[in-house]
Amino acid sequence: MSTPPLAGAGMPPGAFSGTQAQAAREVNTASLCRIGQETVQDIVFRTMEIFQLLRNMQLPNGVTYHTGTYQDRLGKLQEHLRQLSILFRKLRLVYDKCNENCAGLDPIPIEQLIPYVEEDGSKHDDRGAASQLRFASDERREIMEVNKKLKLKNQQLKQIMDQLRNLIWDINAMLAMRN
Repeated sequence: MSTPPLAGAGMPPGAFSGTQAQAAREVNTASLCRIGQETVQDIVFRTMEIFQLLRNMQLPNGVTYHTGTYQDRLGKLQEHLRQLSILFRKLRLVYDKCNENCAGLDPIPIEQLIPYVEEDGSKHDDRGAASQLRFASDERREIMEVNKKLKLKNQQLKQIMDQLRNLIWDINAMLAMRN
């Protein structure tokens, strides 16, 4: 913990308490949510490590095992569990602080967040929808025609490529026979 500076050091006596209050205000709900997300990620990571340790531990089923190795793994497991409980307490504090910060806010009904078209304007939209449908239909027809032309061109190119391949094959065969 740091001690507050002396009043004669160039700062007014109330300046330090003001900076503490400003630092406390800087921790807003968004940063708390980020801290909570990082805490959840740490909890998941620690849990995965605990399962890894448990998978590597041998069950005491009568087989001789090294007590030193067992005690070491048990110590690691207990340390991970202790860290996990600390992380859960931290997550609970962040959750409570977020709820406290959001308690004064008026919740917005979900219906207001979803945009929708009112019934009055639906008559105008029917004409617009019909013209859009007609436009989309014309565009689709044009695309189909272009696709047919592309298929024909692709077939012609394939025939030309086959003819060229046969011609090159014949030329190579003639050159091979001449040698």
